[in-house]
Amino acid sequence: MIDTLARLRSVLMAAIRMERAADDLKVNQGRILAALNEARQSSELKAYEFKVFSQWGEDGILQRLTSLVPIANKTFIEFGVEDFRESNCRFLMVKDQWEGFVIDGSTSNIARLRSAYYFWMHHLTARCAFITRDNIDGLLRESGFDEDLGILSIDVDGVDYWLLEEISCVRPRILVLEYNAVFGAERAISVPYDEAFLRGAKHFSHLYFGASLPALASLARRKGYTLVGTNSAGCNAFFVRSDLMSAGLVELTPAEAFTPACFREGRDSRGRLDFASGARALAKIKGLPVVNVETGVIETL
Repeated sequence: MIDTLARLRSVLMAAIRMERAADDLKVNQGRILAALNEARQSSELKAYEFKVFSQWGEDGILQRLTSLVPIANKTFIEFGVEDFRESNCRFLMVKDQWEGFVIDGSTSNIARLRSAYYFWMHHLTARCAFITRDNIDGLLRESGFDEDLGILSIDVDGVDYWLLEEISCVRPRILVLEYNAVFGAERAISVPYDEAFLRGAKHFSHLYFGASLPALASLARRKGYTLVGTNSAGCNAFFVRSDLMSAGLVELTPAEAFTPACFREGRDSRGRLDFASGARALAKIKGLPVVNVETGVIETL
């Protein structure tokens, strides 16, 4: 029994060393890409994309934005992170020693994060909580961060718009918001608020969630933010606090910034990926209710 436990411990330690070695290679490659991007001259954020720990090209975009936006406090809050292995802000934490506070609703996700080698190596706090409009400001205050936050990244695949609307305790310099490209680039709409919203349970297609880019841009503008771009995958939008706009940053309308989603994550009624995109994806959720966030009226897709 003791020998078995020792072997298991040895295998586990070897796996951790391999993961860390692979991550070190990726970080070093990211450093090189970030340095090469410094010579690039483009007003489009997509031109600066690269991936280290982000799902798509957000690592490169955030390196670009943090080089243009003065950052008083190198702090980030990110929620909807799962176990943080794939996230928008991890590269900033590792490469540039940012301090982070992350939230996820799964106890197993947070347990995996707290057991990861990089959790003890960096200033990172992980909180397990299901976020609602009623508790979001209180949860964010637990970070202990100054109101003048560096980055806030929201990706909960649900009622993102309504959560952002309630946040008042921090004024991040950079906002990263997930938009639902299936909702299109014309209507300022969001799914209605439901504090128990679960994407898969709400509709079998997994396509009925979140808010359109025009809806998020409208709310961000009211909160004092300027839309500066989206990623090439067509899911994340980037905003800069309007008092910090500078040379190299271009204000965009939602129509100008909108990028259709390149990925096809829709499912059929049996839960199988059916690879619907464009009009086919929208047809799957046609008739479902949405809120016009500018009028407050319930409409349908």
